[in-house]
Amino acid sequence: MQCNEDGELEDASSLTHFIFRSLKAKLVIPSLNICIVSITPKLHRVTLYSNSIYCCKDKYTPINFKMQTPTNITIKGILGILMSCLDEMNKNRVISLGMGDPTAYSCFTTTDLVQDSVVQTLESHKFNGYSPTIGLPQTRKAISEYLSKDLPYKLTPDDVYITAGCTQAIEVAISILAKPNANILVPKPGFPIYELCAAFRNVEIRHFNLIPEKGWEVDLDEVNALVDQNTVAIVIINPGNPCGNVYTYQHLKKIAETAKKHKILVIADEVYGHLAFGENPFVPMGVFGSMVPILTLGSLSKRWIVPGWRLGWFVTTDPNGIFKNAKNIERLKKYFDICGGPATFIQAAVPRILEDTKEVFFTKTLSILKNTSDICVRKIQEIPCLTCPQKPQGAMAVMVKLNVSLLKDISDDIDFCFKLAKEESVILLPGLTVGLKNWVRVTFAADPSSLEEALDRVKSFCQKHSHQHKVHIDLV
Repeated sequence: MQCNEDGELEDASSLTHFIFRSLKAKLVIPSLNICIVSITPKLHRVTLYSNSIYCCKDKYTPINFKMQTPTNITIKGILGILMSCLDEMNKNRVISLGMGDPTAYSCFTTTDLVQDSVVQTLESHKFNGYSPTIGLPQTRKAISEYLSKDLPYKLTPDDVYITAGCTQAIEVAISILAKPNANILVPKPGFPIYELCAAFRNVEIRHFNLIPEKGWEVDLDEVNALVDQNTVAIVIINPGNPCGNVYTYQHLKKIAETAKKHKILVIADEVYGHLAFGENPFVPMGVFGSMVPILTLGSLSKRWIVPGWRLGWFVTTDPNGIFKNAKNIERLKKYFDICGGPATFIQAAVPRILEDTKEVFFTKTLSILKNTSDICVRKIQEIPCLTCPQKPQGAMAVMVKLNVSLLKDISDDIDFCFKLAKEESVILLPGLTVGLKNWVRVTFAADPSSLEEALDRVKSFCQKHSHQHKVHIDLV
């Protein structure tokens, strides 16, 4: 790759080859800028400053090669910032109710069988090589049989693609559906990874509201108003993250009928599948696969309490073959050729995990979640500025409404969470992160004592910042 006398690239198409060659030289990666120091005599340096790449001879000259970084807020991103704002002088232990990772608390552990299954496959020395890009055949077969138990038809191994967690399954779904001017309907509140993946694929996201007073049901009138000729899919998260809702069979059927009417797919995010402990049982969206094509996304992460293993699946629950035509299947397979899936020995353990995990393990997990969700709701009811519109029915988190008018020096949910972290060493997720301003998401997948202590500190914080507290001080 050459620069002209002004330091501009003469052949921008060779930029990729240059960067790869430059890997032999020194790489400097400060917080937001990437500096590649070249070994070539003419081009000394290429630096990425936000949206432009600069080529250097004797000066920096912008070239026409723009890389735009999505500005979407992410859960891990905002939680990382909150953690960095903790007061080191505060002697309270840090309690995080912000991340949906139950393994942070000792009451949530997977079974010995699950761990032994992985050890067994690792020690066999049979699974140290690459797996097929779409996953091991025995793993795909096991997942198809596991999911088929709750469906009125049978899935086949060909319907199943193994992913690195449910997050990669989301990325695959959006990438496969991406086309010029495409839009996808996503719930608000929801899971911000959808927006982030869509931003990288130039797919428009359109938000439909969930109705808190109706158990966070989908506002189907709003869905009907949002759909146009470029809409390709609607995302349904059930059991719900971040709301803790579990949809009834009747409501899911209405969603399927709406999708059928508009000839769009349903992306069924069921990463919390079967984690239902309230009145409504979990009903997989795939039950309606004969009515409308469903792309089912799931993983071992939550039900088996192994989120760090990154074992997920992307499944075409489409018995009529509306989506599963030859062109789409070939596209899927080619896309998986560029994806890196889970470790082969983890995949190999899946058949035994799915077949042999005892029901008592699942029952115990649901019992703990039911107990901690009850504690969460009860403690929130003691805090005047917080309101929980619906008791959780499933999953591991609940949305709580924040009334900032009752607090004298809190401007919004972001301000609330940052000051709470600094003063009380308690981490909650600002509602704006998942699409609702002046709400907070509280994760109740914690041990009961930690949950109670954290919410007691939230209560104390709210009392200190309430208008009534100021009046009391003035009177004294």
